[in-house]
Formats: sequence, C-alpha cells, structure tokens
Amino acid sequence: MAFLRHVGKHGDRKVAVVFREVPGEEHMCLVTYTETLNQHVHDPMMKCIESDMGQNSENLADALNRSHTKDGKPILIYLHVEGLLKKVNTAQVVMTPSPNQSIRLDELNTILDEMKKGEDAVRKLAEMDQSRGLQDPADVARRLRGDKMPNNPVQASGDALGDNAIANNLRQQAERMSREAKGLMAEVDRLLKEAAQLDPVKPVAETKPAKKPTAKKVKNVA
Repeated sequence: MAFLRHVGKHGDRKVAVVFREVPGEEHMCLVTYTETLNQHVHDPMMKCIESDMGQNSENLADALNRSHTKDGKPILIYLHVEGLLKKVNTAQVVMTPSPNQSIRLDELNTILDEMKKGEDAVRKLAEMDQSRGLQDPADVARRLRGDKMPNNPVQASGDALGDNAIANNLRQQAERMSREAKGLMAEVDRLLKEAAQLDPVKPVAETKPAKKPTAKKVKNVA
C-alpha cells in the first residue's frame, strides 16, 4: 500500500496511533507498540489498519473497536485490558504514511484540525445555500458565528429567508437527528452484546420459600 494512516514511530519503535489526541490533553496521544504484540493480535490489527474501515477512521480506535483478535476479542478492549495502550507526547511521535514520507504527529494534528474547521465552514455554507437560497453575506457571517436571528420576521421572497424555508430546514434537521439517534441506539445494542460476551451475567438462583411446619394432631385419650 502506497499510503497508510495511523502508523509511525516513537523513537526507534514502531507504533500504531490508536488515539491521535487524548481528550483534555491534546498534546498527548495513545499508541501501541506493534512489535511487542502477539501474532494473534498483531496480524488482525494490521489487517484492520490496512482495510477501508481503518483508513477511513479519524481515530484508529473506532475501527479497532469493530475488529477482533484471532480468538474473537475486540482488539481495542484487549489492548486496554492488557495495558498495551501507552500515552506519549504527540511531538515525540513521527507518522510514516509511506517509506518516503514522515511528519510529526503534533504537526499533523494541527493540519487536520485546521482542515476540519475549513470543511465545517464549507459544509455550513453549502447547507445554507441548499436549504435557504441566496443569503445576505452579513447574515451568513452572523450565522457562522452562532449569533441569534433577528427578532423581526422576514417575509419569503426570491433572495430572503422565508417561513417555508425555515420549516424545511427544521424538517431536515429533525430527519438528520432521527438518523443519528437510530445509529446511536444501534451502537448501544452492539456494545451491550459485546459486554455480555466478555462478562456474561449469571442468573440468580431462585430461593424457594421455606415450608411452614405443620402442627401434629393430638388424639383425644378417652
């Protein structure tokens, strides 16, 4: 493969970058040293990295959570339980997407974050243009900043935001949120099934109520 994401070096040791940024500690990342892994973990992990799922994942952890070791364990959970995830400084990790290319992870993170901000801005503008028609540039800038809409209602016209456009935009947002909610519920079900496989809940044996002692009948003696 000419170009491969998520692989690099920490010093002279090969690593796979599982999380390129630690939440709250953006200068740190989580890696695993690939050369120290057993073959039943190493081979499936490399296969996951090289797959479309691995290459299309922003963080390798998302793909590893859906891939399994040769004995059927989720790779991400295995790495965590076995203490194989190490937190290191992003400035000390050099990404090597190809034999002739290398870049420090902290520099790569800066580039990717800037690209994401730009993509978000382009996406917002595209959504506005598609659902609301032509816009006043000042109005577009205000929405990108997150400012509130003006209080006075705007009547529908060829170049302004009207009630129908607002309603259509709200419907699109509702449909998108509904799809996201269904996706999250599916993910919850999948994680619960994986948790049940890793730690099945044993059924609690039912305790039968103790039988009450029956009083013996005393025969009357004549």
